[in-house]
Amino acid sequence: MEIWHCKDARSLRAVWTAEELGLDYTLHLLAFPPRFTEPGYLDINPLGTVPYLVDGDTRMTESSAIVQYLAQTYGAGTLATTPDEAAYGDYLNWMFHSDATLTFPLTLVLRYGRFEPKDRRQQQVVDDYTQWFFSRLKLVNQRVADHDFLCADRFTGADIAVGYALFLAESIGLAAHFKPRTRAYLDRLKARDAFRRAQAPGDSFAR
Repeated sequence: MEIWHCKDARSLRAVWTAEELGLDYTLHLLAFPPRFTEPGYLDINPLGTVPYLVDGDTRMTESSAIVQYLAQTYGAGTLATTPDEAAYGDYLNWMFHSDATLTFPLTLVLRYGRFEPKDRRQQQVVDDYTQWFFSRLKLVNQRVADHDFLCADRFTGADIAVGYALFLAESIGLAAHFKPRTRAYLDRLKARDAFRRAQAPGDSFAR
């Protein structure tokens, strides 16, 4: 198994999951953005994005999907839920919510607040999508107000997928606006040994 990764990018989900499951994998740590900084990377992954997972004949580029794949393939019921569990629909909803609803606005905040040349940066986009993110965070705020984890009353891949979105928000300076229970939830996730191992290598892309 091989994982291509930039520190603190969405590929952290894949590495974190692999660490939670104790998997053997080869980590390719890249500078961000790898399609520009890593000669030949487009020959490996035509999208030029991270994460990129190779596991036998399997090739994957979507971070939350990789969490699901690893959890179901190697987790023996520890990180995923199954269709016969009452929490299955909730679990799937959080998995999709993590990227489509929570991470998406943060990528626009990053692009138009930091990554574009100064003459192309747009403060209105930054402000609007910061507000978008916090308005979409209400489901997380409600859930963690009286639960330690998002679903199934245990730590699952949903916590990895959504937890990354909260971590990314923190990395770009938005955590001061988290509700106290949401802040405590993220702190619990970051205290996990697997997260610490996954997050350690390299220089953050969000700086």
